Amino acid sequence: MATDSRVIEASTAEVPRPRAADGAARDSLIDFLESLLVTILLVLFGTTFVVQAFKIPSQSMEPTLLVGDHLLVNKFIFGGSGAWYEKFLPYRPVRRGDIIVFRFAYDDHEHYVKRVIGVPGDRIRIVDQQLYINESPVAEPYAYHDLTAYDPLSENFPPAAHFRAMGLRPEWAKDIVNYLRNGELLVPPDHYFVMGDNRNSSLDSRYWGFVDRRAIIGRPILVYWSVRATANDYADRSLLGSLRGITGALFHLPSETRWHRMLRAVR
Repeated sequence: MATDSRVIEASTAEVPRPRAADGAARDSLIDFLESLLVTILLVLFGTTFVVQAFKIPSQSMEPTLLVGDHLLVNKFIFGGSGAWYEKFLPYRPVRRGDIIVFRFAYDDHEHYVKRVIGVPGDRIRIVDQQLYINESPVAEPYAYHDLTAYDPLSENFPPAAHFRAMGLRPEWAKDIVNYLRNGELLVPPDHYFVMGDNRNSSLDSRYWGFVDRRAIIGRPILVYWSVRATANDYADRSLLGSLRGITGALFHLPSETRWHRMLRAVR
């Protein structure tokens, strides 16, 4: 009887062990899922309100930004969108000279990167490549004029007439007349006039109009990676094209990276 009692006691003592192991595994799984959920929420919050990554697919901002530059964009900077939380946060207005990322209003281009030239109320004019704002000449050390790529709107703007013949979008060619004042273009409230630094190779406000404040996402602050590329490398924006581009970039990562542009501040 004593032997049987010890066997029963030993068997009874061993029963809870698998239950304890199951409970620990379940607790670990719950902890992992909670951590994963918090991480996802932080990433979503960060990309929605604080910082987001973009890449440069065209030459319109050269030489300031090159095709293949990958940027971190500060979304926690500009006020003026009308959001209730702006009064509690350190936002500032969009200023002349700011480089901005914004949602493009036409076609399938999701985002554009340009430099702010005119803010609401400004009167803009270009005469012989010289920019005038409110009748005063403006120094533009960042502007680049490629003599091999003639663009009449980089020489003189606004055009005197024949807007469609100058290559303006039909919507803008029809609307631009509403903002002309004595040969100058008047920037309306809550809108901005933007241009690429590469003035002869940039489709910008000269061609398709103003940027609505609500479309502005943020300001690029850093080139975190730069790879040698051409506009053709980013021409295919389909899922397959994107995957092909990513694979090619990773395959040529050491040799094609512009190491001298890494971690460069954007100005």
